[in-house]
Amino acid sequence: MSWSDLAMNGRILIVDDAMENIQILHHALQDEHDVLFALSGEKALQIAHNQQPDLILLDAVMPGMDGYEVCAALRASAAVRDIPVIFVTALTHPEDETRALEAGAVDFISKPFNVAVVRARVRTQLTVKRQADAMRELTLTDALTGVANRRSFNEAIDNEWRRCARSGVEMAVVMIDIDHFKHYNDAYGHQAGDLCLQQVSAAMKRCAGRPPDLLARYGGEEFIILLPQVGADGAEVVAKRILDEIRLLQIPHKASSVGPLVTVSMGVATALPDENADPSALIRTADALLYRAKETGRNRYCMSATD
Repeated sequence: MSWSDLAMNGRILIVDDAMENIQILHHALQDEHDVLFALSGEKALQIAHNQQPDLILLDAVMPGMDGYEVCAALRASAAVRDIPVIFVTALTHPEDETRALEAGAVDFISKPFNVAVVRARVRTQLTVKRQADAMRELTLTDALTGVANRRSFNEAIDNEWRRCARSGVEMAVVMIDIDHFKHYNDAYGHQAGDLCLQQVSAAMKRCAGRPPDLLARYGGEEFIILLPQVGADGAEVVAKRILDEIRLLQIPHKASSVGPLVTVSMGVATALPDENADPSALIRTADALLYRAKETGRNRYCMSATD
C-alpha cells in the first residue's frame, strides 16, 4: 500500500514516553495507516498542530505533560480540538477511565492491550470522525457556489488572527461585491444569476489559491477573501488578478451602468493582528473601502492599511 493510500486510511499520532510501546502500536497499525509518534506531551501538541492527525493514541502517565494535560490542551485549541483521542495506558481503575473520558477522550484502552481490539477501535473512531467531518463540511460550505460560507469564514479569521498575532505577521481581507447584481437578476432571471455567482466565485478562488487563503460567500452577491500572512502588496496582487479573471469570463450584463459585462468592486484592508484585539475592525475597514470603490465608479478596488 502506498503512502497516499495510508494517508487516506487515516493519519494516527502515537504518544508515549516508552519507545517499545510506540513500536508495538506502530507495528500493529502501519499496514493500514500513516503513523506518527511523539515521546512527550509537548512534542505531541506540536505535531498535532503541524500534521493534523485524524486520531491520537495517548498514554496517560508521562513525565512533563501527562496525557490528561495534553488532552486538555488539545480541547482548548480550535485548530486541533476535533481530533479524537484514545487513551492507551497501564492505568486500569474505573476512575482513571472516567477521568480520561471527562478530559475529552473518546475511548480508553488498558495495557497490556490486544492488537486486534486496538485495530478495531481505531477503525471505529476514524469512521466516526470521517462522518463528523462530512457533516461539518456541509455546515461550513455555501450550497450554491461550493465555497466557504460566512460561518466558516468567521471561524477561520479568528484562528488566523491569533496565529498571525503570535508570529508578528500581517493579514489582509478583500471584500467583494458583484456590481449591480440585482439588476442582473431582473434582466436575466435567477437561474442565470445563480450561474453567474458560480462562475464568479470559481474565478475568484483561482486568484487566492494558497493553502491558508479562504474565499467565502458573505451574503447574497457579496464575497470575502481571507489572506493570512499577506501585506498590502500581496493583497493588491490578488485584487488585480480578480479584476482580470472576471473580465475574462465575458459574462454579459446589459443592465449594468459600469459596462456591458459583469464586474466586481472590492475593498482591500490589511492589518498587523493584535492578540488583545479581534478582527472585526479589519472587516469593517474592508467593507468601508468596498463602499468607496462602488461610490467612485465600481469595477475597481480601494485599499488601505489599519493598525
